[in-house]
Amino acid sequence: MSLVCDLPGANLAIARGAFPNPERDIDPASAGQEQVAVLAGGCFWCVEAVFKQLDGVTEVLPGYSGDGAGNADYKTVCTGTTNHAEVVSVRFDPRRVSYGQLLKVFFSVAHDPTQKDRQGEDRGRQYRSAIFFADAAQQDVAEAYIRQLDAAAAFHAPIVTEVVPLEAFHVAEAYHHNYAELHPEQGYIAAVALPKVAKLRAKYADKLKGSAT
Repeated sequence: MSLVCDLPGANLAIARGAFPNPERDIDPASAGQEQVAVLAGGCFWCVEAVFKQLDGVTEVLPGYSGDGAGNADYKTVCTGTTNHAEVVSVRFDPRRVSYGQLLKVFFSVAHDPTQKDRQGEDRGRQYRSAIFFADAAQQDVAEAYIRQLDAAAAFHAPIVTEVVPLEAFHVAEAYHHNYAELHPEQGYIAAVALPKVAKLRAKYADKLKGSAT
């Protein structure tokens, strides 16, 4: 049985003006009990804050991907001289939330995928938009969804998200973990992270931890 399947009627959301569901996704019956998605969408504090809210997500860790372990530290990565991206590793139960649905949140809430090597005023290669796929099934779903979103003109500009193989995930320093929840008064968190969380709660209330569905 193929891990990837076409979902009948998934693109009907486009006609209703809603952000489209992925037309291809990983079959939960074939995906196993647990999967990990590694995603880069600017500052990992903000992306972590979004994905921690979702039902079916069991762990979110900030970290670095795209370069070696020797220079995978915050001070060095922030110089923009490495090829690391700030990423989050999202561990999830595919029977409760699919890989494709995580990508829907990634594109529609967590960041702007049309910005090249930046997110807002955060500029540099470390803030690029990227999907680090673990296997061919994740690659297939990610590439198909980007084509779908571009065809649907979901954004004002073409998507620049890189889809690249995951070679390694280097977990970030402990003080970055759960940063937004621990520091809601911090100016950057209040201005950037918390509005994304509010947008998620407004758009996907039925997908959150503790929701009735």
